[in-house]
Amino acid sequence: MSDFFWRDRNVFVTGATGLLGSWLTEALLDRGAEVTCLVRDWVPASRLVEQRLTDRANLVRGELEDLELLTRALNEYEIDSVFHLGAQTIVGTAKRSALSTFESNVRGTWNLLEACLACSSLIERIVVASSDKAYGDHEVLPYTEDAPLQGRFPYDASKSCTDLISLSYYHTFETPIAVTRCGNLFGGGDLNFNRLIPGTIRSALRGENPVIRSDGSFVRDYFYVRDAVESYLTLAQRLPEAGLVGEAFNFGNETPLTVLDVVERVLGFMGAEGLTPEVRGEASHEIRAQYLDCAKARERLDWAPSWDFEKALAETVPWYESWLAKRG
Repeated sequence: MSDFFWRDRNVFVTGATGLLGSWLTEALLDRGAEVTCLVRDWVPASRLVEQRLTDRANLVRGELEDLELLTRALNEYEIDSVFHLGAQTIVGTAKRSALSTFESNVRGTWNLLEACLACSSLIERIVVASSDKAYGDHEVLPYTEDAPLQGRFPYDASKSCTDLISLSYYHTFETPIAVTRCGNLFGGGDLNFNRLIPGTIRSALRGENPVIRSDGSFVRDYFYVRDAVESYLTLAQRLPEAGLVGEAFNFGNETPLTVLDVVERVLGFMGAEGLTPEVRGEASHEIRAQYLDCAKARERLDWAPSWDFEKALAETVPWYESWLAKRG
């Protein structure tokens, strides 16, 4: 579909200060959408602020836990398209405070969907960000969309709940919703340096040995943020078509890598092979191997990723070089 699809549409984005949220907001603005962002914390270093995307979007200050605020925002800004990305996304944070993660990810999701239900005469499409973590631990890999959702640890369970709640609104109320389950996102703008790729890049730029929290053998599917943006837009533009609405879709590169593989590739790309990863083996309550089968997205959406890992690094590393240089 043409990018003109988004011209003059009223779009609501939660989680806009995050990695995916900032890139998605920028893509929608560039396509002519009228974007309204829900912003809880003001993060000056975020891409949303640094790229001055906040100058081009409407900002609603508040939390997903505030149902009245969400209903007011959808109604007053006459929202027709919703991207629900807002969540507490850090596994370690969820371990330290399961309650705050459940409040944001679970109650926040049903609040947003209740607000959409209250404004159902306006809402034409909703895309909800679940995660590959929603599947939990499975012996059979890669995950397909019909695999049971059985997250056990706090973050994983919160995404299983997000996913199930979202699809229940379709089946019960015919809410025009679809769910995305992506691999580990990376790209310029991710300021959580406890994550593997931004942490490794920063260490390499500083000439320091990168830290690996696990034993290095954990397997994940790493997915470039700009590919994720295109997957979300592709799916949203097709809603509420039959065969897409009320469905979940995996999105990823289908190229599983171990943590050590990723670190070695990043160091090699940056010419920092002389650095030695510090393997701490501290990670716990995390799934050892996760990766996705994306055949459903290829077949029903005619979608495929455009960036392989090295091509994505060629955009990501310079972003961090520039961002860190500004901070001395």
